[in-house]
Amino acid sequence: MAAYLLPLSVWLSFSWEGWMTFLPIIEAFIAIPILELFLRADASNLSKTEQDMMKDDPVYDWLLYLSLPLQYFFLFHFLNLIGTVGPGQIEFWGWSASMGLMCGILGINIAHELGHRRKSLEKLMAKMLLMTSLYPHFYIEHNYGHHKNVGTDEDPASARYNESLYRFWFRSIYYSYKSAWNIENTRCRKKYGRAFTWRNEMIVFTLIELVLLASITWIWGPLALAGFMVAALGGIFLLETVNYIEHYGLRRSKVSESRYEKTQPQHSWNSNHVVGRLMLFELSRHSDHHAFPHRKYQVLENHEENPQLPTGYPGMMLMATIPPLWFRLMNPKVDRQVS
Repeated sequence: MAAYLLPLSVWLSFSWEGWMTFLPIIEAFIAIPILELFLRADASNLSKTEQDMMKDDPVYDWLLYLSLPLQYFFLFHFLNLIGTVGPGQIEFWGWSASMGLMCGILGINIAHELGHRRKSLEKLMAKMLLMTSLYPHFYIEHNYGHHKNVGTDEDPASARYNESLYRFWFRSIYYSYKSAWNIENTRCRKKYGRAFTWRNEMIVFTLIELVLLASITWIWGPLALAGFMVAALGGIFLLETVNYIEHYGLRRSKVSESRYEKTQPQHSWNSNHVVGRLMLFELSRHSDHHAFPHRKYQVLENHEENPQLPTGYPGMMLMATIPPLWFRLMNPKVDRQVS
């Protein structure tokens, strides 16, 4: 339930004025990084019996499903609020930043988990969550592009050695979107004989996004649209910052002209810091996720060969925003990992 402290802090943000509207940002990027400096990382794994019990426990699934109605409830509440203030008021930015955290953590993060599930309903829920950040193409590119090409130059979401976060943002966002179109167009040509068809999910996503933006403008007005765009961009930049820290500098070796070695735990950075793991539904055990993409989040494991981040995701995300500090900290770790 720890991850649901975020909606609580966002609810408080929406209830307050002034600087207190930034409470979720303070929680995520000040309180949690400081807390993780004093709490030891936990590298232990569940026993086989514990794993079997947790995989079959429906509570973990319902915690994910709950995020969908919560996300849309907060989105509607946000749109009702944001149209009452202007960009010159601090509440506009505090509420938009708080909604952006909801988009990135409860929206995109849980969509990432549900998008790997096998049930069609869970995949639909993933796409609906991604729509709140105008990023539904992530479902296509992540599942059919990123997991195939991770750790190679063919993957937009794998940060390169000495590549700054800001350069990575624009490269990853542009080429991930382009890749999603290529993947879906290729699928439709193979299955239906043409790319331009209503079965092309990228076309459907685009139409839904246009309807969503037009509806927000019509019902709540242009100020609400501006606030929504700020929140959606916040969610997108959170996702791409996580992508940056998860694979920075790590590369898979080529074993032939057209083939790379199999993806292993050592091709992703891992963090066992407890608070970040709880707040992000175990996302920080990312090495195991890439080795076993369909393994449920609650039973993700630590591996001895995992390259380890020095602190949790929130702290690493802050460091990534200062490229000289990031390179000084991470480049020696990358060098040791690939040597």
